[in-house]
Formats: sequence, structure tokens, C-alpha cells
Amino acid sequence: MSISAARRPRLLYLAFYFPPSRASGVYRARATANHFAAAGWDVTVMRAPDRFFETVTGSSDTALTDTVDPAIDVVQVPMSLFEWETDIARYGRFRGNAPILAKRWNDWQQRHLFPERYQSWARHCVAEGRRRHRRGRFDLIIATGNPFAAFGAAWALSRLTGAPYVVDYRDSWTLDLFAGADAFPPGHPAWKWERRVLRRAAASVFVNDALRGWHAERYPGAADRMLVVPNGWDPDCLDAGDVASGADRPLSYAYVGTLTANQPVGSMIEGHRTMRERGDHADAGLDLYGHLGFFTGSAEQLRSKLGLEFDEPDAPGLHYRGPVSKAAVGEAYAASDVLVFLAGGSKYVTSGKVFEYMATGKPIVSVHEPGCAAEELLRDYPLWFDPGSLEPSDVAAAMAAAGDAARKDDPATAERARAYAASFTRHRALEPFEHWARERIGARR
Repeated sequence: MSISAARRPRLLYLAFYFPPSRASGVYRARATANHFAAAGWDVTVMRAPDRFFETVTGSSDTALTDTVDPAIDVVQVPMSLFEWETDIARYGRFRGNAPILAKRWNDWQQRHLFPERYQSWARHCVAEGRRRHRRGRFDLIIATGNPFAAFGAAWALSRLTGAPYVVDYRDSWTLDLFAGADAFPPGHPAWKWERRVLRRAAASVFVNDALRGWHAERYPGAADRMLVVPNGWDPDCLDAGDVASGADRPLSYAYVGTLTANQPVGSMIEGHRTMRERGDHADAGLDLYGHLGFFTGSAEQLRSKLGLEFDEPDAPGLHYRGPVSKAAVGEAYAASDVLVFLAGGSKYVTSGKVFEYMATGKPIVSVHEPGCAAEELLRDYPLWFDPGSLEPSDVAAAMAAAGDAARKDDPATAERARAYAASFTRHRALEPFEHWARERIGARR
């Protein structure tokens, strides 16, 4: 008897960042939960409490919550905000009366329970997950990181319930993506925990081959259970067919996404400035859509660190358009003629935004370190313009060529670009993974 003949398979999905969060990884989490629900699974999601998004990250995208399948049971799991709490009036009795002792206790938990400040959330996930498993057992647990306390919770729940688990590395734990080096010194407990988690996992999932390869070399005993599930774009949030090039007006070069200090923002701005000064599309603007950083207070810090001055005489053509909801992101693309793919990191970084960019069928200029994993995807995109370096002069030349392509307005080439991007929807990326999961629990039954 198949599982589907007996009952719907049950999935417990541990995703700290889930709508209404606007963290970069939330779109993969939302799509995964929705895909499994649409495929006939009973899905329970455990996420961070609203208070974390309200007081720590300081932002959310409420419109994104409406795109979550209503059949999904979304649970807010409580956690300690000890690491982030700055309001003395909100200190509990223990911390308020014995702050030094409270800090020692908090530090002990991170050293001995789990080496991450989100460990209290993981502990509550284990308790709540075990309680719900008793009511109706879960067939599979999937945990997505970061935070990687979700991996620890999946490991513990599997030990307690016997349910198999999968860990989804939408980010890397012990690899510094931006430096391409170890994220922790030898002997750090994160290494022990990662070995422990991967040893018992039914599978580990990575967003690209480079990340899978790094982990396979580091943990050869788990290599045969390592899968690649790439990111993709979300048709329900972006109707690519309605995204059209601009008419006769100054060209708009645009970056759509969150700006961070890890991105080569200076190369993008200087490249655009150099292009204008050379007389190539001299009236073109550079529009930035999105948040400045992920946390409360990060906007001003980022402006200062990057030297960003918007709409000032010494930054001609540079405009900060502010945040844009995922549900309305198509409007930002519709107002743009050339998209700037700005990414930080090394060969291990793909960035989910590249899929959405390709779906528009518009010219894309890369501004990132050569060798970025996204190049593997962009290489066959017919409207990709690669500077080959981060030198402003090279970026300027690529921007100028992309602007020429936008002015040409070639519908046939744009259609070929969109057809190529159609193979990278979230559904196509997740479909083989869901089939694997169904077969895995079917064989186990």
C-alpha cells in the first residue's frame, strides 16, 4: 500500500525565516512549503515569532504572507531575544536582578547546547515538534538554514521520533561564502555539529554544484546523500509576460534587491558614472529598489559605510526608490530597461535574484567577482553583458552595450531570453526533490 493510499504524507518544515519575514532566503522557504502542499503533503511550518521580525529585523512583507498556501499550518515558535534585547524594561526578573549571571547562563547554553544565538528557538521547535508528532506522526522533517539551529533541531527531533530529516543549505554554515574560506577556527563546536548533522541526515541539499562539491570533499561519508536543488523564480509574484521595455525616455538601469556591504556597490555606481561621462547614454539613470540591509538601523550604517548619497549633485542619475514588496516587484522591472546583477561573494554564490532577472527578458549587466556561480546560468542567457572585472571602466563598457541592446528593442531576442528563463521556475527546481522525498518515505514505509 502506498502512503498516498493510506493517508497524506506529513512534512514538518523548520524555516526560521518565513513570511512575513523579508529575509533573502524566505522565498525559497515559501516556495518549498507551497510546492509540497500542492503535491499533496500536509505541511506544518515552524518559524520565528512575529516579535523577532518587529523588534530585531525591524521589517516584514505582509503581502508575502498572502501568497502562502492557506492549507499550510504555520506555527510561531517562541524564542529568547536575550542577544538582541536592549530595552532594560523588557528584561526578565532573572536578567534584571542578576545580569552577569544571566549572561553566563546564556553563554553556557551556546557553548554546550548549540553554538548559535538562535538555539532557544531550536529547543522550542524540538518540544513543539515532538508534541505534534505524538498527535499525528511526521513522515519527513526538512530544515533550512540559516540559522543552522534549525539543523540541530531536525537532528534532535529525528533522534526522538525516528522521522528522517533533510537539511537544506540555502546558505553555508562552516564556509565563508564571501572569503571562500573556513568560517570557524579549528576546534569550534560548529564543526562537530555539522559532522553530527550530516552523518544522520537522509540527505543534504545545496543551491549549486560548487557548494555541494565543497561539502562533499569536507564530509566524504555523506557525499552520496548530497543533492542540488537550485533556486528559481516565482511566476505567482512576477508575470514576466507583462514586463516590457521602456519607451523613448532616458534609460533606467536598475538594481532590484536588498543592498548589503558585501556587494561591490562602488563598482556599480562608478561604472554607471563613467558610462555617463563618456557620453554613452549620458542621461541614463541608476535606480535602486529595495531595502538597505536586513536589520533595524542597518540603513544608516550602510549609507555611511558605502558612502551612498542619493539624489545629490555629486551623484547624478542615482536614485534610491525604496523598498518594493515581492508582490509588486513586477512594477519595478517594468520601469527598468537594463538590470544590474549585483552580487557579493565567490564561486559559491548563485543568488536567487538572477532567476527573476532572467525571467524579465531584459539586458542584464553583471557586477560581481569573476567566477561567481551565477555565471553558469547567465552564460546561455542571450542578453547577458559581462564586464569581466569590477573595474569601473569595464563595468561602464558593459553597461553601455546593454543600453544599446535595450534601445534596439529586439522582441525576438527578448522572447528567447524569457524562454530560457522559463526552465528555472521554482516548480521545476523543486519537482525532482519532492519526488525524491515521496520515494524516500515510501521505501521507508
